[in-house]
Amino acid sequence: MKAVQNIAIAVGLAVFGLPVLAQAQEGEIGYAKGALAYDALMAGDNQAAVEKLESGQLKDPAVMINLGQAYARIGRTGDAAKMFTAAMNSNRNFDLVLADGQVINSRKAAEIALNTLNGRLASR
Repeated sequence: MKAVQNIAIAVGLAVFGLPVLAQAQEGEIGYAKGALAYDALMAGDNQAAVEKLESGQLKDPAVMINLGQAYARIGRTGDAAKMFTAAMNSNRNFDLVLADGQVINSRKAAEIALNTLNGRLASR
């Protein structure tokens, strides 16, 4: 059985078109408070999110995806793409519960984020 975790990815993917509830639920179930920089991402403090996530578990797909989202938001698109690719190719994967209640596999979430990032860059 896969672990279901509610993480800040919903915040980052909202930038790329997935829906998010205006009042997000608990952001980091299964993680120590702040481990996924949920509050920083919700507040739009992307630099603080980068600093927090870079000091975290970079082998965790949730951390990689959130770090990729924070990188994308501050214009570090190459680094964002690397994080999304690493999350897609990770030997770990699990279901994530987005703030809107949607459940999505971490690999699929990373793939969506990477494809959307690439689409935005191509349309410039």
